[in-house]
Amino acid sequence: MKPDWAEENLQTIRTLMERSAVYRRALAPIMFFAGLVGLATMGMGMFFHMNSAREFCGLWLGAAVVAVASALLIARRQALKDKEVFWSPPTRRVAQAILPPLLAGMCLGAFPVFTDTGGLTFASTLWVLFYGCALHAAGFFMSRGIKVFGWLFITGGCGIFYGSMANLIPDGISMWLMGFFFGVLHLAYGAYLYLTERKNPVA
Repeated sequence: MKPDWAEENLQTIRTLMERSAVYRRALAPIMFFAGLVGLATMGMGMFFHMNSAREFCGLWLGAAVVAVASALLIARRQALKDKEVFWSPPTRRVAQAILPPLLAGMCLGAFPVFTDTGGLTFASTLWVLFYGCALHAAGFFMSRGIKVFGWLFITGGCGIFYGSMANLIPDGISMWLMGFFFGVLHLAYGAYLYLTERKNPVA
């Protein structure tokens, strides 16, 4: 083991522990905005009756791009405000942890956009599951609450899958499911982070 490599990893771990409260504070506005994007996307899809596989998946993939880009901008603004380096080694660790499940979900979710085939409920299941896995992976480097939040998505995705297999969840409510997971739950978690920040500033 190279001494420089071990020292760098120890420094990264130490920095992650020291900045956990900072990351937790930055999550609140990100979750609020993501929740608003999710609800707005659901409303747009229902208003324009975007019920085909291509329209549904294209709409939510576009919303994901907006949410991710906005999250990066919010995090960068927070880093500048706190005079922190934005693309620091801890930030790279978090990005490397969440990238594989997010990329897998994006690639699989893009399939119906080009083929206009596939069930809406199945696409919703994939996105909820992969997003939950990404949140859980980020939880190894951030506050432990994000792991619990990730498990909500993982268990919810499994519930959607088995519910659809038992014909209990039709494709007609897929827009509602996406709005709940990517809208309501994000707003609720953002509110939780904001309300508990003052009482317990240490993650």
